[in-house]
Amino acid sequence: MSAAESKLPRVLLTNDDGIDAPGLAVLEAVAAQIAHEVWVVAPEHDQSGTSHSVSLHSPLRVSRKGERRFGVSGTPGDCVVMGVRHLLRDAPPSLVLSGVNRGANLGVETMFSGTVGAAMTGLLLGLPSFALSQAFSDREQVRWDTARTLAPGVIRQLLAIEHAAPTCLNINFPAVDAAAAGPLTLTRQGVGLVEGIDVVPLVDPRGIDYHWLRFQRGARVDDPDSETAAIAAGRVAVTPLAFERTDEATFARLAAALR
Repeated sequence: MSAAESKLPRVLLTNDDGIDAPGLAVLEAVAAQIAHEVWVVAPEHDQSGTSHSVSLHSPLRVSRKGERRFGVSGTPGDCVVMGVRHLLRDAPPSLVLSGVNRGANLGVETMFSGTVGAAMTGLLLGLPSFALSQAFSDREQVRWDTARTLAPGVIRQLLAIEHAAPTCLNINFPAVDAAAAGPLTLTRQGVGLVEGIDVVPLVDPRGIDYHWLRFQRGARVDDPDSETAAIAAGRVAVTPLAFERTDEATFARLAAALR
């Protein structure tokens, strides 16, 4: 796809923040610039942290929210499967777009991200799929205009590149104004900002224990070509992702030991 006015026949949108999330509204505006038909199939409620999960042990309910707009009582992965294999079965989308997530998806955090998980599900179904996230420094004042302004050009630029097979791309926009953002930069996943996961124990009004899980984040040493480094420098980061996760160094050690 060139940077000209040509548009894709149809795209499928989803997210993990829920169908009423502001980032999805941003993505709908972006998708309208690059596709003739925009289909939204998104979770009814926030599904952050659900990764690639799909619902194998509970039924899914689909509710119509408007023209080509549906809510699903499941995960982002469920939404992609329902969209591609059911709602758009006879006219599949050319592209799956997931996001725009509130907050960057960097490093190992992408393993937990429902935004990235939805895009990986699209890849599993044989479709090019992009996960889009908007970094912020203040959760209450997310610079949505940065993603809204830059995403159409970024998507067109990436679609114009020939690939031998469908790809999954993780795209992060920096927490700066669009005019101040650096260029689209090819990055590696890196380690990101997640240091671990904490358990926060609490007691409800009836005296019964309950618990919240909470990511522990902090600055970590990362490679200069990582997503985290690019975002910190105010650039737009794009990382190609794959399902292959074999640890080559450990593989080599085990191979030598078991030889």
